[in-house]
Amino acid sequence: MTHFGIICPPYPGHLNPQAALGRELQSRGHRVTLLQIPDVALKVRSEGLEFYPLGESTYQPGSLAKTFQQLGQLSEMEALNYSVDFCQQVTEIICRDAPGAIAELGIEALLIDQLEPAGETVAEGLHLPFVTVSCGQAIHRRADVPPFFTPWRYRKALWAKLRNQVAYYMLDRNCQPILDTINHYRQQWNLPPYQGLYSTSTRLAHVSQQPAAFDFPCPNLPIDFHYTGPFRNPSPCGVNFPFEQLTGQPLIYASLGSIQNTKAALFRAIAAACEGLDVQLLIAHGGGISAEDIQSFPGSPLVMEYVPQVEVLARASLTITHGGLNTVLDSLTHGAPLVAIPITFEQPGTGARIRETGVGEVLPLKRLRVKRLRKAIQRVLTKESYAQNAARVQQSIRDSGGVHRAAEIIEHAVKSQVRDLSEVASRVPANVLPSAQATLSEK
Repeated sequence: MTHFGIICPPYPGHLNPQAALGRELQSRGHRVTLLQIPDVALKVRSEGLEFYPLGESTYQPGSLAKTFQQLGQLSEMEALNYSVDFCQQVTEIICRDAPGAIAELGIEALLIDQLEPAGETVAEGLHLPFVTVSCGQAIHRRADVPPFFTPWRYRKALWAKLRNQVAYYMLDRNCQPILDTINHYRQQWNLPPYQGLYSTSTRLAHVSQQPAAFDFPCPNLPIDFHYTGPFRNPSPCGVNFPFEQLTGQPLIYASLGSIQNTKAALFRAIAAACEGLDVQLLIAHGGGISAEDIQSFPGSPLVMEYVPQVEVLARASLTITHGGLNTVLDSLTHGAPLVAIPITFEQPGTGARIRETGVGEVLPLKRLRVKRLRKAIQRVLTKESYAQNAARVQQSIRDSGGVHRAAEIIEHAVKSQVRDLSEVASRVPANVLPSAQATLSEK
């Protein structure tokens, strides 16, 4: 048995798939503990994992909800820029507190979300084996692949490669506080500095939720990289749903995820675009809008706070989404094509992959009009190529192995790397954690 620690962003889009991966490892006899800020304790424990809080001495409880509330009001670069301060705070907490927690718990290997790069620094500082996990898009930081946060198509031309490199340069500039925090600790721990975010390759394995068919062409990937498909298994947090209220008409499922779900005007536009079509619209809003907003929606959509997304999408003919990867993958798992309205973060990049693979239509938020959205919905519902392409990706997901294969890869990668804790203690530099050696030696 190995005691795995998980370090990932404190957002549902990462916590949910990481929890599924953790449950799979638990079913194989391993112990799994997720380390993050106290605000996600209830969420993590309800998903069946152990939890250890970081940052209790400095973190202000409730900050995550306030951050979500503000992000829900923003779009595009404004949302990205606003999130930097909060991400820098979490980065500082992880670098400062995670080494002590890992030593106290006796964690032997780490699963590091690619979008929480502070975890790699902690693992390297403690000489612990770690596996990189991509719950969002797998980030291939290379000139020939458009960055994950851009809506750009894949192009082989030199100008496109230069454009991609400039975009990553701008990302590093905008995220300089995060880089500075990581490099502060890397310098203290005698580790080479990061030159840019998401550019390291010091890992045993890298597993991604994407299937190979839902990505840009990426030749010559590292041998340790694996497309495994979505991390899914039954969650202890079941949600009831009135399936008897489904009419039998083609079902359109609409969701804006867990952060952008406060955009009532966008939900209203979706309802207006579906009004009068021979479809049934189901909106899942996650508690982000009021009863008054719901009453103002045109037509007669079925509106619910939460739904069992995977089970609902098994019956859907079309998904309307902001481009969150989990919803996109759940839709494609059941062969349902999409209409995406990307808002911020990695969503434009997911939209670019939807367009590249032909599994749906993508509408820019700034140019969204009810008429254009209605035409896109009708086009995706009636043109066979969208469903055919979605079926092709569906087969790729089936062939990828999912959470079972991801767990097998992780087990194989760390099997020969997990050392006796006393040996780990002898290798932990005193400047990483002055008390780590003593703590580990006691175990």
